[in-house]
Amino acid sequence: MAAGAALGLALWLLLPPVGVGGAGPPPIQDGEFTFLLPAGRKQCFYQSAPANASLETEYQVIGGAGLDVDFSLESPQGVLLVSESRKADGVHTVEPTEAGDYKLCFDNSFSTISEKLVFFELIFDSLQDEEEVEGWAEAVEPEEILDVKMEDIKESIETMRTRLERSIQVLTLLRAFEARDRNLQEGNLERVNFWSAVNVAVLLLVAVLQVCTLKRFFQDKRPVPT
Repeated sequence: MAAGAALGLALWLLLPPVGVGGAGPPPIQDGEFTFLLPAGRKQCFYQSAPANASLETEYQVIGGAGLDVDFSLESPQGVLLVSESRKADGVHTVEPTEAGDYKLCFDNSFSTISEKLVFFELIFDSLQDEEEVEGWAEAVEPEEILDVKMEDIKESIETMRTRLERSIQVLTLLRAFEARDRNLQEGNLERVNFWSAVNVAVLLLVAVLQVCTLKRFFQDKRPVPT
């Protein structure tokens, strides 16, 4: 029986959960997106959310002059939840959420020249996940002869899953920081190379002018006899 319990646990980890009593709506999954926001433009995104859940939004400007953008977040009822002006990054949490589509807008209309490279991530924490975890315990019902408690195994697996999800989110955010720093360093390198070339050109021009001026001083200006 212990082997059967272990087999059931392995199948729960490898296979997606099966709905009971009819197919329900698919679970909302976390997502991330990087896009280019042109100068003088505003771009909005819509994300569906279930009721009574937690929605965490993280965004970061990783490219473009100033590394700033306007951000706003609206509820499905059109209520303005967050409004920020010319920010480089931000983290906002909506809890509990309403059922419907949330509107996230990034505005670069204040910039007339520079486009912005923006990264944002949506993280959901729904009570539906806990209900799915409960489903595997029914397939592997513990018996008195089992030495391992199913509740302890379930709690350990849930803790491990939460930590792994958080680790993935942190790594994604670190990649965004690394991309922003790389773009900033590449921009600094281009500016240094440009002004270095300008300085070299000015030095060469000054040197040529000095040589020409000295030649004029030492030229023999006496009239040639005829």
